[in-house]
Amino acid sequence: MPTDPIPAGSPRHAGGCLQPVLLRGRVDHIDGATGELLHRYTTVHEPGGVLPIACKTRRASRCPPCAEAYQADTYQLIRAGLTGGKGIPATVAQHPCVFTTLTAPSFGAVHARREKDGRILACRPRRGGPACPHGIRLSCTDTHARDDNLLCEPLCADCYDYTGSVLFNACAPELWRRFTITLRRTLARQAGLTNEALAAQARLSYAKVAEYQRRGVVHFHAVIRLDGPAGPTTAPPAWATLGLLTTAIGQAARVVHIETPPAPGVPARTLAWGREHDSRPVASTGELTDTKVAAYVAKYATKAAECTGTLDRRIVPADQLGELPIRDHARRHIAECIRLGKLPELDNLRLIPWAHMLGFSGHFSTKSRAYSTTLSALRAERAAHQRDYAIAAGLLPDLGSDTTLVRTDWHFSGRGYPPISPYPAAAANSPGRPERPSPPPGGDGPWT
Repeated sequence: MPTDPIPAGSPRHAGGCLQPVLLRGRVDHIDGATGELLHRYTTVHEPGGVLPIACKTRRASRCPPCAEAYQADTYQLIRAGLTGGKGIPATVAQHPCVFTTLTAPSFGAVHARREKDGRILACRPRRGGPACPHGIRLSCTDTHARDDNLLCEPLCADCYDYTGSVLFNACAPELWRRFTITLRRTLARQAGLTNEALAAQARLSYAKVAEYQRRGVVHFHAVIRLDGPAGPTTAPPAWATLGLLTTAIGQAARVVHIETPPAPGVPARTLAWGREHDSRPVASTGELTDTKVAAYVAKYATKAAECTGTLDRRIVPADQLGELPIRDHARRHIAECIRLGKLPELDNLRLIPWAHMLGFSGHFSTKSRAYSTTLSALRAERAAHQRDYAIAAGLLPDLGSDTTLVRTDWHFSGRGYPPISPYPAAAANSPGRPERPSPPPGGDGPWT
């Protein structure tokens, strides 16, 4: 909720948001010593009697202007952990740091675009290859374009392991957590230290983002850095080298796994990272620079599962799965989420509420505590700048914060711009649709 809104309903306060939150209410600035009312702002004089506030979503598919602000903040956060700034010393650039990609295993043959030396190769050329149990020959001699709709579609949908794909997405956050724990233990073992001794000499910092592959599974991109015991402000010990960090990441990625519980018709299985994982050093110059890494991570921080052809909202009881405007590959993932979500043994995975995400319920971008600054700090800095600008422009009084009490009274009044709006462009672009309710956690609906 805003505490110091800019009067006159300026559209800059909503930041060009396409689906702003509408608030009614007021803000009173009161002298703490005398109780005198120094200044009052009320939405009564705003167009439509409401104040539009930016929705601040991170998802570009919902609101590109707000997602752009989130992307810019994420870029600054990631880059500060690579080169310094925003309270992080510039010496952090000298710490061992790599950009790591952890992928998902294969769950079945899919159409792919393959290149070699700038030449596009055939998808899956298998002359005289065997057919699958469903009579489909698992080969493809086509050369797919980048926008080919067949890309990442299974060669045989009935052979594709949708159960394994959904369970991997659901368990990916826990798999990442176990990876970070194993990585610390691997570093300690390679350095000849105990876990406690490692914590006293070095600290592992990271920032990661989840990216959906078009085949419907997530993989993680992570910036992983070795610091001294106090974080980026202290240098790591001499034994903490780039080679040691890279080797430890490879070993941890190969041994980490998770066991899923057995359920009727769904035997227990072991899930692990895919065989393809990559760790490359981040430098100020060269192919993988700090700016490229920060821009790459920030770009995917504003995306979700849209590239897989699924919805950008939750499935609700009123939806008919067969009529949703989605790819059949995504439809099968969603159907498998609903089927597995009914099993009591897998209830803790919450597959039905996250069926639109093909089972993944984790945060798309996370960081360790000491990696760099926080999004909250960046937003507070921007709010302070906007408040100073409003005071300089005469839109807000310059009141002493030490002796002034601020009393707010806000009420939610809807979404989208009000019908009477001085911003026709924003009003025309606004979806103006209410939020759809979330599905019940118990799975009550047409799929039960």
